[in-house]
Amino acid sequence: MTSLTRSSDQAQAGVAGWPLLALGFRPLYLLAALFSAAALPLWLAVYTATFRLDGYLIGVAWHSHEMLYGFAVAVIAGSLLTAVRNWTGLPTLTGAMLGTLAGFWLLARALAVTGPGPVAAVVDVLFLPALGLAIALPILRSRNTRNLKMLGVVAALAILNVVYHLSYLDVLSHDWAPASIRLALDLVTVLMAIVGGRVIPAFTANAIAGASPRRSGAVEFLSFGTLVVILVADAAAPWFALPSSVWIVLLAVAAMAHGVRLALWQPIRTYGNALLAMLPMAYAWIPVALALRALSHAAVVPTAAATHALAIGAMGSLMLAMMMRSALGHTGRPLVAGYSECIAFSLAQLAAAARVLGATVPELPYRESAIVAGTLWSLAFVVFLIRYWPILTRPRVDGRPG
Repeated sequence: MTSLTRSSDQAQAGVAGWPLLALGFRPLYLLAALFSAAALPLWLAVYTATFRLDGYLIGVAWHSHEMLYGFAVAVIAGSLLTAVRNWTGLPTLTGAMLGTLAGFWLLARALAVTGPGPVAAVVDVLFLPALGLAIALPILRSRNTRNLKMLGVVAALAILNVVYHLSYLDVLSHDWAPASIRLALDLVTVLMAIVGGRVIPAFTANAIAGASPRRSGAVEFLSFGTLVVILVADAAAPWFALPSSVWIVLLAVAAMAHGVRLALWQPIRTYGNALLAMLPMAYAWIPVALALRALSHAAVVPTAAATHALAIGAMGSLMLAMMMRSALGHTGRPLVAGYSECIAFSLAQLAAAARVLGATVPELPYRESAIVAGTLWSLAFVVFLIRYWPILTRPRVDGRPG
């Protein structure tokens, strides 16, 4: 019995010693990038009818769900597991426990394609509660009340994922599947606004001599207030739909508020620091997406333009920029963007531009624009993987744990 216990302890120690499992960002950023690089070519094959998915989630349902609950949730999970350790001073998942959580995410991605449906749904919906528990324990133990809102976001995303699967499995009305995706995008927008407001002005003030990014209480209130109203209005839409005129005013005010918020952070001052400049450039897609959504209610542009401006331009680009920055910082490397970082981010920005322009400019072929955008997105993460695979799978260069 003693020898068995010793062997188990040695195996656990060996797993815990793997650099890939030393901190949450490592496996989950790597999986998010691998998934992004591989999923878009698969989606383009489905989109062009050269391949067919016959498992559980198929077509646009797979594309929209996995962009959020595959890619975005993996990045959010890796970021939170890493950040919570810094916020609280307490350990988060490492070693075998972290590997199990990452493996659970990977299994959910595979079952989303292959099925069976009920099993795929159960595995997928359990990931976020497991993540929530993993970050709740150190937050509550340290009484880090400032970051309780992060638990609320994770819980809300988990509930919306349950609603999505119940709708897709015909337990709830089919209308709830797209509605839950819309609400999840709203929640991720709130999360991006929270994180952007914390890091962009702080990083700018610390890195740029003479920069003095500012905050305005009124602008902050208007920025978050409009996002909350948008979230509530989207949630109430199945029972009470706002008139288009009200939506136009609400979204226009939200777009202007976030544009002013960004301007107060002095983004122009960051352009000499490429790794830093990526953050406000990505954030700028939030007011663009809100403005495009206002125009879609005025029947000027299709809804797809606003959705992809938010999903690719804001969410995809901001997450890519944060993945690069945090991976460099948490592995003891200088916070400097090289050619790989600049190329990867530029490809993501071009992907967003191609997808939005293809949906809004009648002269551009819609189908071909979508193919170009998907190809650019996939290439952005291929470049990321070439650069960051060794960074994420090897020990810190300064010899510290993490």
